Amino acid sequence: MSSKSSDSPGASPQVVSPCRRQCCLDERDICLGCGRTLAEILEWGQADGPRRRAICAAAETRVQQRPGIH
Repeated sequence: MSSKSSDSPGASPQVVSPCRRQCCLDERDICLGCGRTLAEILEWGQADGPRRRAICAAAETRVQQRPGIH
C-alpha cells in the first residue's frame, strides 16, 4: 500500500509564499529577503502550484548564492 497520493486525494498542497517580510530589491530587481525577481513576485498571485514551486526553487538558489547569506 502506497500512501503517496492517499494523503491528499485529488488536490496538491498549496504552495506558501517564500516572502520573509524583508522586502527590498537590489539593482537587478531581486528581493533581498526571499530571492524572487520582481517579475516572479508580480506573477505569484496568478501562478499555479508547479509554477510556484519553480519560483521558490529559483529564489532559494539565488539566496544561497548571495555572498554572506546562509
